[in-house]
Amino acid sequence: MIEINQKEMKTAGIIGANGYTGSELVRLLAFHPNVTLSFLYSRSNSGTKISDLYPDLATVCDMVLTDKPEEVDILFLCLPHKESQNWLTQNAAKAETLVIDLGNDFRLDGNFENRNFIYGLPEINKKNLLGAKSIANPGCFATAIQLALLPLAEKGLLNEVYTTGITGSTGAGQSLQATTHFTWRNDNISAYKTLTHQHVDEILQQLVSFNSNEISLNFVPWRGDFARGIFTSSTVKTDLELSDINQLYQDFYADEPFVKVSEKAIDLKQVVNTNRCVIHIEKSGNVAVIHSAIDNLLKGASGQAVQNMNIAMGWEENLGLNLKPVAF
Repeated sequence: MIEINQKEMKTAGIIGANGYTGSELVRLLAFHPNVTLSFLYSRSNSGTKISDLYPDLATVCDMVLTDKPEEVDILFLCLPHKESQNWLTQNAAKAETLVIDLGNDFRLDGNFENRNFIYGLPEINKKNLLGAKSIANPGCFATAIQLALLPLAEKGLLNEVYTTGITGSTGAGQSLQATTHFTWRNDNISAYKTLTHQHVDEILQQLVSFNSNEISLNFVPWRGDFARGIFTSSTVKTDLELSDINQLYQDFYADEPFVKVSEKAIDLKQVVNTNRCVIHIEKSGNVAVIHSAIDNLLKGASGQAVQNMNIAMGWEENLGLNLKPVAF
């Protein structure tokens, strides 16, 4: 039996626990050795058991959703985009409370009242995340695309980038929309927000800080006919040999527990239900394609939020995140 140091135990609350990212946090934190869930907040479902909304949690958590938040050590904001600022304005968190926002409110500008949100992509910002009290969790597409391109950006090798990416229906959130109906999504694929996706600015802000020259990112996202996961392919021009590119990526991610660079072809099922990103690179002539795959609800959202919490609290980075992919 694993012995828990009670001095390490911290309380956590989830704002917006009724959504997909909130419910995934419930699943992860219910098994986290250093965290006790204190409350699950939802205005629309107050008084309802979380397991009534998500039957997969029936043997995991039977907490009742509430509209009365409590003071906790760690606060996760799983609200629709642009609502986190409003919530914090109306419900001020103590300065010593670690606040992790899974929306996009603080990704581009982290300054808000007396807080300065640190961009929470651990692979580039681990030193700043240690001891942080305010963290802006990256977007799902932003995570997959940045991890695919960061080693090249660090060497100043990015100029024109063409990226396609396909995402599961959970990326659109729990609220029912015309494009999330099973009858529409099943056996169907469509492009959306072509060249205008909201994550482009976030991606460029981080990549340009590494790259020595301007970067043009031409991103075409696709809706997939599956529930969860993201697969992206980024095309760039480079004179580097494939072996040198692979070595560059292996060196860049050598100490990162959740990024795997594979010389074999990758597929989405390698990462679904995990906090991992797998990367594979192909090259023909002077054109290279970097493929990356993540679970949009874990490494693209809730899993990365727990990873950021672990780093901020000074815990092992992979605590509570040793998850096996769902391969069949």
